[in-house]
Amino acid sequence: WAKLEEKKLYKAILEVLTPTEADILKQRYGLLGTEQKTQMQVAKSLGISRSYVSRIEKRCLKKLYDKLNSH
Repeated sequence: WAKLEEKKLYKAILEVLTPTEADILKQRYGLLGTEQKTQMQVAKSLGISRSYVSRIEKRCLKKLYDKLNSH
């Protein structure tokens, strides 16, 4: 069951997020074998502000929520 849900999540990530958005979520949550990082660490790796990472992360989660909960 968990593997099925994980596959749905990764499919949704590919369908609704830009490559940059997907990269930020991968880094933040340690997806696809990456190490989980703080917003500050992600911001530093991408050369953007922590607050911008926060806004992008929030937007990504909303997009994924909407995609996974649409029927």
